[in-house]
Amino acid sequence: MDHQLYRMKTNTVSVDEQTRASEQDWINQARQDPAAFKPLYERYFRNVFLFLLKRVGDKELAGDLTQQVFLKALLNIPRYEIRGVPFSVWLFKIALNHMNEYYRKTKHLRTVVIDTDALEILYEEMTADQRLEDLEQRLPVILQKLDLPDLQLIELRFFESRSFHEIGQLLGITENNAKVKTYRTLERLKKLFHETK
Repeated sequence: MDHQLYRMKTNTVSVDEQTRASEQDWINQARQDPAAFKPLYERYFRNVFLFLLKRVGDKELAGDLTQQVFLKALLNIPRYEIRGVPFSVWLFKIALNHMNEYYRKTKHLRTVVIDTDALEILYEEMTADQRLEDLEQRLPVILQKLDLPDLQLIELRFFESRSFHEIGQLLGITENNAKVKTYRTLERLKKLFHETK
């Protein structure tokens, strides 16, 4: 009885493994036939759309950018390589690059969506000697003074609660480098916060 139970457990495939296997099959099929890209599109469209919406603040623009991201992904899927990074991270990297390109070309102001919980987390990291309301009022001005890479670090870590590992994957840097850069940017934010009283 114990032996059979053990065999049952070893033959069980986790949901994550099944998902990765299905995803890999879809990727391989899409490399041969663009029509086979549809399951990947359907699976990740909403996530990429929301990722971009948080950064552009406009549903129509986020929708347009998302469509362009998936077009780029479809055109480049033959070159996609699995290197321990999920397919979704590859899509988010394309989305970040495409959005940054959009802002460079159009010279529009970059949108940053900050919810109350994220603001409180950032406040706890930055300072305990000021009021949360002060940070809330001054944060838009402070964020405008950051360059794009620093803004992305703060956004990914504090406004989206992403791990350093995931930030590293998205930005193409090591987990440790993501951590170091994030805390350097946080120190810069603290300095700017105290300078903008």
